[in-house]
Amino acid sequence: MEIGNNPLFEEKPYSYKLQKGNTAQILLRNKKVREIGGKDYNKLLRVIALDNVYELQLFLDKIVKNEK
Repeated sequence: MEIGNNPLFEEKPYSYKLQKGNTAQILLRNKKVREIGGKDYNKLLRVIALDNVYELQLFLDKIVKNEK
């Protein structure tokens, strides 16, 4: 798969908001879809530290889809 043809890379539909108490909100097109804490929160911090937008989008997509 080419990164240039991937909607996660081009549209960047996911974002996040870090909150107090080691939690974060996951947003899809600016609407809250999930709140995470614990292990998922720590993984999010590690992915943020990578400073790779594509990896961040993949991680957030995986977190949201695992909720269902």
